[in-house]
Amino acid sequence: MTGGAGFIGSNVAAALEERRRGKVVVCDRLGDGDKWLNIAKRELADVIPPEDLLPFLDDNGSGIGAVVHMGAISDTTASAGDRIVDTNFRLPLRLWRWCAERQVPFIYASSAATYGDGSQGFGDDGSPDALARLRPLNAYGWSKHLFDRWVARMVQDGEPRPPQWAGLKFFNVYGPNEYHKGGQKSVAAQLFTQVREGGPARLFTSHNPDYPDGGQRRDFVWVGDCVDVILWLLENEGVSGLFNCGSGRARTFEDVARAVFAALGREPEIEFIPMPDAIRDRYQYFTEADMGRLSAAGYAKPFTSLEDGVGRYVSGYLAASDPYV
Repeated sequence: MTGGAGFIGSNVAAALEERRRGKVVVCDRLGDGDKWLNIAKRELADVIPPEDLLPFLDDNGSGIGAVVHMGAISDTTASAGDRIVDTNFRLPLRLWRWCAERQVPFIYASSAATYGDGSQGFGDDGSPDALARLRPLNAYGWSKHLFDRWVARMVQDGEPRPPQWAGLKFFNVYGPNEYHKGGQKSVAAQLFTQVREGGPARLFTSHNPDYPDGGQRRDFVWVGDCVDVILWLLENEGVSGLFNCGSGRARTFEDVARAVFAALGREPEIEFIPMPDAIRDRYQYFTEADMGRLSAAGYAKPFTSLEDGVGRYVSGYLAASDPYV
């Protein structure tokens, strides 16, 4: 599990342990902060740094049942291009080739950031021609898109591939174990802190006449639903492809704020603040996952509503003495 101490990865690791799906090896960097708490409850076979990943795979190849690659530079404001390419493109490329050679299933994280401003829609057509039409708005989204396109070309050209492969275009995921992400935490987590401290919920003003202040709309998806999709894929090795992973329903930022207030038993109090200049020209005002392809592949579990997910997040984790999975 690369990125296994990160947000989605640590939730997947917890679910794998709960379902006793075998030994879990986490590949990640823990740094100097509290990221280690994301995996503090886990029984792990090993924790290895990214530079040791490929040697570890080579030394243990016969015992590896699947590679789940969640590790990435996921900061949408990151600008270190060479580092982003090395982490978000070249590493998964090497993992793909290793899994193809050893015939090991490979599941990796893509992103809804690959869709850019959404002018081409949010259908997860994984063909080279469809992907070529997308224009991501930041280096993070572009790097994820670059790998999606590489995979699409490999598949179309009949090049060696893992026996199962799946890329998941995650939309706006929220839930426990994201606390190390700082300013990249979900809107729900950031608003909880503001509201818990007695203040109003602060949302960005809109600079698009089609969307009122607080009316920017995103597909917010509960992390547990993302985990369920990954586990389903691991249990259905005949399913391969590029798939959206969202709730399938766009909701406003004001909806999120109202859900947080409701979970804390407070009347809504919302304040609008200027959107930073740094993100104003590259801001996604609308995202909504088309979940038809995943459904057609056989995934039938319903996704959690925003109100239920935020309520579960606030009461079960954010407001709890122990907020970790």
